[in-house]
Amino acid sequence: MDQRISLVTLGVRDLHRAQRFYESLGWTPVGDEVEGTIFYQAGGMVLGLWGRDELAADTVIDDAGGWGGITLAQNVGSPEAVDALLRDAEAAGGTVTRQGGATFWGGYNGVFLDTEGHAWEIAHNPFWTITDDGRTLAS
Repeated sequence: MDQRISLVTLGVRDLHRAQRFYESLGWTPVGDEVEGTIFYQAGGMVLGLWGRDELAADTVIDDAGGWGGITLAQNVGSPEAVDALLRDAEAAGGTVTRQGGATFWGGYNGVFLDTEGHAWEIAHNPFWTITDDGRTLAS
């Protein structure tokens, strides 16, 4: 198996509310809604929004609700950019669960939940490189 992720699909209870949230943050969908799914190009991968019930059925799991043990993350170029993105997420209807702050490993991060409860860590890692095309390179 290749060491890469091509697509992350978030199961959502309200597709259009989730779409409005991500578009409020500046995300642009790729094309029109396709059979109840909305796709966003996210660097070298794709983020999809799909009905939570449909995703659970397609994945053949019993959705007990609650947190699924996954946090998405976006690395940015500075602590100030972390704080700005957290403010933008809150203004768009998200919930900041942890304000930006210094980390034990020498970086700076904070966390917000989107309108469907999906956790996003926004981080500045001074030990990683963000390329001009937006890729994050772990070192």
